[in-house]
Amino acid sequence: MPFSSPASTSDPLRRLSDDLHALSVAFSDHAVTVGEVMEKLGARASALLIVICCLPFCSPITIPGMSTPFGLVVLILSLRFAAGLPPWLPARLRAVRLPPRFFARVLEAGSKVVGWIERQLRPRWDWLTDARWKIRLHTLVVAAAAVLLLLPLPPVPPLTNTLPALVIVILTMSVLERDGFGIAAGHALFVLTVGYFAFWATVIVETVRRILERFAG
Repeated sequence: MPFSSPASTSDPLRRLSDDLHALSVAFSDHAVTVGEVMEKLGARASALLIVICCLPFCSPITIPGMSTPFGLVVLILSLRFAAGLPPWLPARLRAVRLPPRFFARVLEAGSKVVGWIERQLRPRWDWLTDARWKIRLHTLVVAAAAVLLLLPLPPVPPLTNTLPALVIVILTMSVLERDGFGIAAGHALFVLTVGYFAFWATVIVETVRRILERFAG
């Protein structure tokens, strides 16, 4: 099961921060492809790769031009899980090369976010996680947030990468930990994120309309 909880793995105490550290050590001195990372992650490849792809956008330190390919990775993996299919990416995305010391930068940018979220999560509100279809429904929201992340938007307005990335990280980690409260928080943040995007879309459309009216007049 791609989105299995840590308790179902061979090491029940291993957490995302442990996996990030292991990847940082394994790939510390050379560029690596997304496909190589998937092979290294093994059984939890879908969930962990989804989180890893979003961590660079959870802080002001981002990697320019990466939100679209990373958003596509998240979208494909989450949709396949929601459909009950195993992890898979097309060859073009598996071949995407991550910069040297990428995982060191991810740890630097996202370790505090990951550490804080991990400390908050614990199994609770199991009525949100007690059926496979519910987990798949939560994963569809991850896919929807991935669509927002992959949009090739300019740096202004702000937070257009950060907010959907946080939704994805919170929901995915909460599913891993079977934390219904965290899942509810992720859904609430997704609603706020959609509202934020809708607000700026309205502002941009209205601005363009006024500019066109001025030139037309």
